Amino acid sequence: MPKPTPHDEMARMITGYWISQMVYVAARLGLADRLAEGPRTAEELARTTGTHARSLYRLLRALASVGVFSEDGEGRFRQTPLGECLRSDVPGSQRAMALMMGQEHLHCWNDLLESIRTGQTAFDRLYGKPIFEYLGDHPEQAKVFDAAMTAIHGRETQWTLDAYDFSGVQVLADIGGGNASNLIAILKHYPEMRGILFDLPHVVDRPRASIEAAGVADRCEAVRGSFFDAIPVEADAYFLRNIIHDWDDQKSGLILRNIGRSTPPGARLLVVQHLLPLGDAPSYGKLMDLTMFLLPGGLERTEAEFRRLYDRVASPGNVTKDSPPWGAAQCHHLSMNGFSRRGGYPNDHPDDPPRPMPLPSPHQRRPVPLAMPVHPGTYEPKI
Repeated sequence: MPKPTPHDEMARMITGYWISQMVYVAARLGLADRLAEGPRTAEELARTTGTHARSLYRLLRALASVGVFSEDGEGRFRQTPLGECLRSDVPGSQRAMALMMGQEHLHCWNDLLESIRTGQTAFDRLYGKPIFEYLGDHPEQAKVFDAAMTAIHGRETQWTLDAYDFSGVQVLADIGGGNASNLIAILKHYPEMRGILFDLPHVVDRPRASIEAAGVADRCEAVRGSFFDAIPVEADAYFLRNIIHDWDDQKSGLILRNIGRSTPPGARLLVVQHLLPLGDAPSYGKLMDLTMFLLPGGLERTEAEFRRLYDRVASPGNVTKDSPPWGAAQCHHLSMNGFSRRGGYPNDHPDDPPRPMPLPSPHQRRPVPLAMPVHPGTYEPKI
């Protein structure tokens, strides 16, 4: 097969949304769930989905051409391993992600030009309010959002458990913990640990059934509040996974300072985020950065940008009589950038396991796969 030319590659980029919208419609119609029962013709599927049979056939045929489904010689469509990912009842289901990306996310991406011109967040302009406030007012969209976050970030929880030692943490506070999937997994892995789920009032009520079903309700406390106002919880470790990238430096700094006002001496701050690589290498994080720009108004950061953020929060100018020092809090940055399975070089692919922030530590006796201090040794921001 001849190597694609630059014209071929550009054409594939330009038409990329064709496939993503086909997948969105398949998810919206629940086609993968229906085909899990066995092969079906377009006519049979049209009757159960309330769609036009010939038009549905054309969609199914196109989806089969890219491997989502397959068509046999009798015009029946069946499931494929790729299409299985769109089932709503499988572990790691991508259906909610397809729904989310095809609705509010697509609307915002279609407004990218205006955001580039103005520097304004597309979601706020298009929907008249910030995204998390919008989700609080729209419970169905919030349910899709929670499921999509599990699909996108669910594997990170196991990577974190495999790579970071939470031994000695008696109380873990998951700040902005959302659907609690991360906290549930950690509590199940550490049966002596107690957990605190801290999030907005309309958020912490949503995962109640999941917490009870996991059998950790007696060790998990839900605390309602906004991390922009105060974080009135005391724990041994404070966990921020994919929270900082939702916000600009001013708001991120406020979150970190509010955590600092709550932390007892010796507490750990654990920040899980991508680190944007330098250079032109393909980077999932650089694409996610534009999503953060368009929807919540945040950004992904390079190592240098994280250093500046942490140093700004820790600077003496931020100390007031009402903001006690962080004391001996250890700040660890947990980078989710991947290692290539072939050679150990970062390739920043979302399917690869996390890598450490590349900062040497004189106190390390052996490599730690995930967590390293932001600065060599223990980082002790005074805020």
